[in-house]
Amino acid sequence: MAQLIGKLVPDDDYTHPLGPEPNFNESMYFNFFDPDRQIGGFVRLGNRANEGRAEMTVCLFMPDGRVLFNFKRAPIENNEKFDAGGLQFEVLEPTERLRTVYVGRASMLDDARSMADPSRAFRESPRCDLTINLEHFAAGPMYGGAKDREESKRDAEKQFGKAHYEQHMAVRGEILLDGNSLPFSGFGLRDHSWGPRHWQALHAYEWLTMNFGPHFGAMISVIQREAGGEARRGGVLIRDGQMDLIRDVQIEIEYEENGLYHRSLQVQIETTSGEKLEIDGEVKGFIPLRNRRDGQTTHIGEGMTEWRCQNQVGFGLSELLRQVD
Repeated sequence: MAQLIGKLVPDDDYTHPLGPEPNFNESMYFNFFDPDRQIGGFVRLGNRANEGRAEMTVCLFMPDGRVLFNFKRAPIENNEKFDAGGLQFEVLEPTERLRTVYVGRASMLDDARSMADPSRAFRESPRCDLTINLEHFAAGPMYGGAKDREESKRDAEKQFGKAHYEQHMAVRGEILLDGNSLPFSGFGLRDHSWGPRHWQALHAYEWLTMNFGPHFGAMISVIQREAGGEARRGGVLIRDGQMDLIRDVQIEIEYEENGLYHRSLQVQIETTSGEKLEIDGEVKGFIPLRNRRDGQTTHIGEGMTEWRCQNQVGFGLSELLRQVD
């Protein structure tokens, strides 16, 4: 069984009792990257059972620059499982093995930046049949906490998730694109959270996930709750299954001309053990996503990123959230 860091138990890999909050959300997320095929992506289900729906997202970055994408607000009646909109998550062995399966359609975006106008992008892009069948194996400990006391003190409208953990994974399986098989072998990271959530509860964040092979990975997080407020900086380094906490992070970001879409990152970290590392990231595939609520628009920029650290090359995701006018 994988090591559990924080107040976590193996049963946390399953869904939790549905809270009373209208915006109660329980979500699982998996990203995955095949360094040889230069294919990567992520899948997510966010159960909002009190709203009668789940947010289903499938995103796949292709080596030729195209992005396959689908999003649905699929109806659900309860929070008993992750199964909506053609996407299913199955716990095969708690803390160790999970399976993600998607069977459905996806928009084939030649220019994924067209998702800045989702209605038009979905309407004008061709569709394809897509099957994703992947198994995810623990490549490090589960880290996080079963309850964030500070988050729990906030009103539900101001919460982003009071319980949360992550884990680096090895990934194997198959992707079928219009019936053509693409065997998949690589690495990634999974995320599980539950509790009230609004995407507008945070002012900004940078969430960077990195895999440099079976023995070296990182997760880096910078969260700014209020505009002009102090950012919370942290993350983890995972080496040979052991975790070293990150105590300081500095990130320099190069943006495209609009000042919103990121194209590269320079990251400096220092761990609690005193190790200092510089990591450079180049975005290989990018898609702008958004969430709207009460007249406020939240931009979530997703970048499949090639990372370089100490002569090692890895892949992962750079996800940047911004509240925009």
